[in-house]
Amino acid sequence: MPFETLDYLVVAGYVVLMIAVAWAAKVRGQESLDDFFAGGKNLPWWLVGVSMVATTFAADTPLAITGLVAEQGIAGNWFWWNWMISGIVTVFIYAKLWKRADVLTDVEFIELRYGGKPASFLRGFRALYFAFPFNCIIMGWVTVGMAKILTVVTGADQWIVILILYGLIALYIAISGLWGVIVTDFVQFILAMIGTIALAYFAVDHIGGLAELKTQLTQAVDYDVLSFNPFTNPKIAITTALIWLGMNWWAAWYPGAEPGGGGYIAQRMFSAKDEKNAVGGTLLFNILMYAVRPWPWILVALVAMVVFPNLEDPETGYPLMMLEVLPVGWMGLLMVAFLSAFVSTISTQLNWGTSYVVNDFYKRFMKTPEEFASKEKAQKHYVFVSRIATLLMAALGVGVSYFFDSVSGGWEFILSLSAGIGGVLLLRWFWWRINAWSEITAMIAAMIGAIFSNQMGYDFAASMIFTTTFSTIAWLIATFITKPESEETLRKFYAKVHPMGNWKKYSDGIPSPDALWPSLINIAMSLLAIFFYLYGLGQIFFFNIGTGIGFLVGGSIFVWAVVRRI
Repeated sequence: MPFETLDYLVVAGYVVLMIAVAWAAKVRGQESLDDFFAGGKNLPWWLVGVSMVATTFAADTPLAITGLVAEQGIAGNWFWWNWMISGIVTVFIYAKLWKRADVLTDVEFIELRYGGKPASFLRGFRALYFAFPFNCIIMGWVTVGMAKILTVVTGADQWIVILILYGLIALYIAISGLWGVIVTDFVQFILAMIGTIALAYFAVDHIGGLAELKTQLTQAVDYDVLSFNPFTNPKIAITTALIWLGMNWWAAWYPGAEPGGGGYIAQRMFSAKDEKNAVGGTLLFNILMYAVRPWPWILVALVAMVVFPNLEDPETGYPLMMLEVLPVGWMGLLMVAFLSAFVSTISTQLNWGTSYVVNDFYKRFMKTPEEFASKEKAQKHYVFVSRIATLLMAALGVGVSYFFDSVSGGWEFILSLSAGIGGVLLLRWFWWRINAWSEITAMIAAMIGAIFSNQMGYDFAASMIFTTTFSTIAWLIATFITKPESEETLRKFYAKVHPMGNWKKYSDGIPSPDALWPSLINIAMSLLAIFFYLYGLGQIFFFNIGTGIGFLVGGSIFVWAVVRRI
């Protein structure tokens, strides 16, 4: 059903909400970089956690999942479900460490962990590398997802609408900073979930209910499309399944699922008011992301397989279902849901990318605080530069969007380009011997490996195996043939962060307040809880109600136990 007047009024109401929050943020004040990029470092766990999950709920995500389900069934979601391992490890191992580091960005952390010219070079290089190629690629595929929805639903010229949206978002972020992003994230996540749940309801009702959906899927597909097991799925190679479950979650850098935490996930941890709120927020994020969000998308994707079989672009099945089943008013609400998801992600990417450019390059190398007459003048200048950089980065994001035509293709490209750097990101907190050259080598080797894999025509699994192996061997060799960090640097790092691991020589007899085994137990119980919720809901939807309830009860018991322990 096309847009009607009521739908446009619903969308207009959302735009008014954005303007109101931006104004509130302006009145609140953005006087320093801590305000602009870390929300004043005083936010509660529930706001931190919802903001994380809202950011990862981009307009592209339901489309990518629709494509995965159309091509590989429910088991195809293990392409991204495996990241729950990395996410939960971050909750119980790394969240407290990031908060103790007390930096503004995860790139600034580099000069806390390492010292000398190699550390300075790595900080500057990584700031620009992740702010521009990586960040703009992410914005590119998110924009492609939104463009597909706008084209299918409104019939409008997608790029004119995208340019208008980017302009509004960039101005909004330039005014409000991270505080505005996080506050609107909370509202945007609620709107997005209401919209996607409503679409799932109308889609299932359109086909005659869940029983009829299950029957038609059985007739239309020659394999068990409802199976969770990627190893028995004829559409998924065994090597691919092994890469998803055994390598993706720790080997490659991916936004929102960085090994050890990082990027805008680390940024949200920095914004929490203390360690407990950083841990609680990150745990809430992982539960919402993997246990709550997926099923509305998956149900719509399954219905689209029946209603729109053999689409040339399976990802368009999602917006086509919107046109097919949504009544007047609900279309506007779901467009608000997608606008919310799009705005949430792009606003975070702009704010996060700009934090690297300003805090870790401009402030560090071009115009240092010592060049100003006062601290207040320096902060005002950096906030002003941050606003200008936000607008410029938005323009780059639009430009990069023209080079993408597939959302999932963007996911795979990022994973391939960063394969192997995850190992050094995880171990740098535990192993004193890792130095700045370890990270530099890992990043360069990953790029070389990805380029070579592409030239050789390797598929995704082969590319991940080759690049991860090549870059891991390269950074380990670099670690042992270069000098370790100075004793002063290592002692300073331990004194501030108190990490677990091999730090006895530099701890001055002060033990880490954390213990590994309790953390591992919390990790195991949390992973079981999330999977039990995910699988249990699926069983209930497709009429194995007793089994489903059993899994939901089991998941709740694990969550209760984990909360009691922390």
